[in-house]
Amino acid sequence: MKFTDGFWQLRQGVDALYGREAYDVWSDGRTLNATVPTKVIERRGDTLNRATLTVSLHSPLPGVIGVRIEHHQGGRGEVSFDLVGAEDGHGDVVVDEAAGSITSGRIRATITRGAPWSLVFHDVETGRVLTSSGEKSLGYIRLAPDAAVERGPLGATGAGAYVHEQLALDVGELIYGLGERFGPLVKNGQTVDIWNADGGTSSEQAYKNVPFHLSSRGYGVLVDHPGHVSYEVGSEAVERVQFSVAGESLSYYVFAGGDPAGVIERYTALTGRPARLPAWSYGLWLTTSFTTDYDEATVTRFIEGMAERDIPLGTFHFDCFWMREFNWCDFEWDPRVFPDPEGLLGRLHERGLRVCVWINPYIGQRSPLFAEGKEKGYFVTRRDGSVWQWDLWQAGMALVDFTNPDATAWYQDHLRRLIRQGVDCFKTDFGERIPLEIDYFDGSSPERMHNLYTQRYNEAVFEVLEAERGEGEAVLFARSATAGGQRMPVHWGGDNTSSFASMAESLRGGLSLSLSGFGFWSHDIGGFEGMPDPAVFKRWLAFGLLSSHSRLHGSTSYRVPWLFDEAEGRDEADAESAVSVARRFTRLKLALMPYLHAAGLEAHRTGTPVMRPMPLAFPGDPATAYLDRQYMLGPDLLVAPVFSADGAVDLYLPAGEWTSLLTGETVSGGWRRETHAFDSVPLYVRPGAVVPVGARDDTTDYDYLDDLTLRVAPGGADGESALTVTAADGRTARFRVERAQGSVRISSEEVVAFSIGAIGGETVRASDGVAELAL
Repeated sequence: MKFTDGFWQLRQGVDALYGREAYDVWSDGRTLNATVPTKVIERRGDTLNRATLTVSLHSPLPGVIGVRIEHHQGGRGEVSFDLVGAEDGHGDVVVDEAAGSITSGRIRATITRGAPWSLVFHDVETGRVLTSSGEKSLGYIRLAPDAAVERGPLGATGAGAYVHEQLALDVGELIYGLGERFGPLVKNGQTVDIWNADGGTSSEQAYKNVPFHLSSRGYGVLVDHPGHVSYEVGSEAVERVQFSVAGESLSYYVFAGGDPAGVIERYTALTGRPARLPAWSYGLWLTTSFTTDYDEATVTRFIEGMAERDIPLGTFHFDCFWMREFNWCDFEWDPRVFPDPEGLLGRLHERGLRVCVWINPYIGQRSPLFAEGKEKGYFVTRRDGSVWQWDLWQAGMALVDFTNPDATAWYQDHLRRLIRQGVDCFKTDFGERIPLEIDYFDGSSPERMHNLYTQRYNEAVFEVLEAERGEGEAVLFARSATAGGQRMPVHWGGDNTSSFASMAESLRGGLSLSLSGFGFWSHDIGGFEGMPDPAVFKRWLAFGLLSSHSRLHGSTSYRVPWLFDEAEGRDEADAESAVSVARRFTRLKLALMPYLHAAGLEAHRTGTPVMRPMPLAFPGDPATAYLDRQYMLGPDLLVAPVFSADGAVDLYLPAGEWTSLLTGETVSGGWRRETHAFDSVPLYVRPGAVVPVGARDDTTDYDYLDDLTLRVAPGGADGESALTVTAADGRTARFRVERAQGSVRISSEEVVAFSIGAIGGETVRASDGVAELAL
């Protein structure tokens, strides 16, 4: 939201009161406080008739400092994010005649007494300034009714007063994050509104808005406001990142970390780590698609077709029309097409499949549950007490009020019934179209609940899955989210189109979400809208099966691969057929399960995402700063999806000798242009990496420690390192890797049934827990 007219003036109807000086600074236990008048106090009379801002600093965790800016403090307490990792007792405060400071872990914040206002954040370990709040950074903004400002995105109501903060941008500093955004990965120069919306992947709107930004200088900032937050990222004031919220106060947290991964580790320590996911979730998911016609015969035909073509399938998903039209959601199988749901689910389980079903947080008027929910007060209401309803999506639908514990329990009871029928997980669709002219059971502000609603919705579903299936077995396939949503994976990218451009924008969204603390991410292979060209579908197959989670899904057309071969008139046995491509990359992913499962466990432990943007993986390499068409899958595999029918792709390999996992070819780092057939993709192993590969490629559910192969890439430095491989049941094997003069020796005292081999080369069987190889 822009308040100024250039550097010197304000926009029409804007009255800006800026914090001018730290008039006094004092300590209140582990809190540092400052009185910040909106005029430099030169005489006693200046203290009268004067707006003043109160600034308070505290630390909820080592390496994290929270800042609260308040104009008037008499407002009611409002809902904020669930900072599940916050603790008491952190932060050391020092106050003297010149300044006050608070130090926590490797971050120190210092407020200098007097004018001009100055709040500086330092990295204690390096002494480097991370960022700062200076002259005209703290602002209390009052708007006239006709003020010449854009007060927010469509659907948001404007306010008469705002508080903003501006943090300095250094020369060359780049900003990432702010949720799953489909535009450029680097956010400098952009205006971003944090406001969940159902806008598809081809717009400035986003399903997953996260008011957290990550700086290339090794710090991050979370604005603790779950409603509308407006960002000007080096746009209105090109030397600063501005964030503003409606009302009388603004709270934010600054995270130190040294590098982007360290920042995300601290951020997810405060807002929550991604849950540990079951191994089966990494397999290939196939859906009915959205508005297609299907019944048990259709489902069976697709599943048998995949099996006949040796394409391993892990999960089958039933989209909306498993329930009767106009009844969404009543949580009842449509008896016209699924007369025996328990039998159906049992037959799918006998085939070794998991089952997912689609749900949303809305209750259509035709649903038998509507009358019950209305009678018991389970829906959000209009200001006059009537149930809020509209016809956009389901006729006369109401919105379940998840601030009401009884309504939440009611909704959860219906999910429990489905789980006991045999449903394994849920696709939690929607949750973005949340109105403002409503009342919640607990009195929450509709503006603050707009983005937070999806959190309460997904929490309700995830809680049931954990209770019924057990910790480590709960999986969502969720579309909307906000800060903290990473605790309930997996999230997918939403409604994209069936084109190369949409494939690329989907990746940008996933990388942006990864830089916002989300460890797992998926997308609709082939695109959601329309029927993809076979070239688009096949290129998307490689990308999708080299993502953390992989799902074939569409809107009006099916996504089984043989349909695309029929469209091309191509023999399915052809190596470049859609069937062959699907088989090749599905089986590759399953063979890589020991590696991918380890990356998922690391996401659970530290918050480091499975799909790692290049500036996260290589923060010291300036060539990676803007790269948004490639990524690291886990720590050691570089993936550069092909976004063209002719197979041409430009990619960048950081310094060193990289080895193709598919061919064994070794190439030097730098910029490259390659051309790939449909059954290939740039997939490179980091120099010196050891990639664990499983003995099976037909399922996710096998013993990763049984007959394991450790594929060793050349180019590593001499020395010793360690590798741990964890089985799906939690058993671990630890390996010692010793490199010297072009050879490698790997040993383990725990597991002897393993082999080692060069990438693309022959393997050497371990004897007595030891194997050696010349590279």
